[in-house]
Amino acid sequence: MLDKVLLQIAKSAILNKLDKNYTFDENSILKEYPYLKKNGAVFVTLKYNKELRGCIGSIIAHRTLFDDLNHNAVSAGFSDPRFNSLTKQEFSSLNIEVSLLSEPKILEYTDYEDLLQKIRPNIDGLILKHSRFSGTFLPQVWEQLPTPSLFLEHLSMKAGATKSIYNEHPTIYTYQVEHIQEDFDEILCL
Repeated sequence: MLDKVLLQIAKSAILNKLDKNYTFDENSILKEYPYLKKNGAVFVTLKYNKELRGCIGSIIAHRTLFDDLNHNAVSAGFSDPRFNSLTKQEFSSLNIEVSLLSEPKILEYTDYEDLLQKIRPNIDGLILKHSRFSGTFLPQVWEQLPTPSLFLEHLSMKAGATKSIYNEHPTIYTYQVEHIQEDFDEILCL
């Protein structure tokens, strides 16, 4: 189970962006939680009034878990191109979720029907890559798109393609996540 300190770091990073007078001690955090020094890939999802308010993450671990979490929390609040920057008024009413991703693995499949059989609802997150098209869905998206065909159809749209892209045999990766979520007012800042 993920440590609540990940939620605290994400909230603190966002608060620091909203209020430059607020700071937290990175060295103390890293000393107390040394696993944060290892490379990790996380997605940070923000919701306001139960609606998506920002979601930014890394697919591949390319920096420390602490740095990835910090960067993606701030990006989810202030750089998600689908939304305006987060305001102070929204801050206390947010719900935050941190998802720690496993390393993506290529999924071998023969055709679309085989792909439908091999993906695991509510377990697998998917990455679609083909030519200029690329997109991903976290496993949590299965809650809104509960069938493999619906999940794949919407993934192709997110990637900027149509469902017919599966006739071209795109590269599909699977990954899993551990995730933790809470309302912002329940999370203590660091």
